[in-house]
Amino acid sequence: MHGTIIVGEVKRFDWANPHVHIAMDVTSENNEIEHWSVELENPHILGRYGWTKNRLKPGDTISVTGGRAKDGSFNLRAVYVEFPDGRRLPALAQPQN
Repeated sequence: MHGTIIVGEVKRFDWANPHVHIAMDVTSENNEIEHWSVELENPHILGRYGWTKNRLKPGDTISVTGGRAKDGSFNLRAVYVEFPDGRRLPALAQPQN
């Protein structure tokens, strides 16, 4: 479920219930632009992990690790997001121990 990694430019960051979404442009191996939709947890859960509604802005380059849609479309359920400074934040609820 967590095997896909995409790197690209944030086009839009929607901080809203029930899930936060990131629209990204990713350059494929063929140098074509792919328009990805990335789904994260809800704002309340993300806030516990250090996210804020201002954490991303258009033009930011990020890396997202997650599970790609089974139909092969450019949809991803994020597990982690890594920022240019190397910081990595969870994007999916973590199991409670």
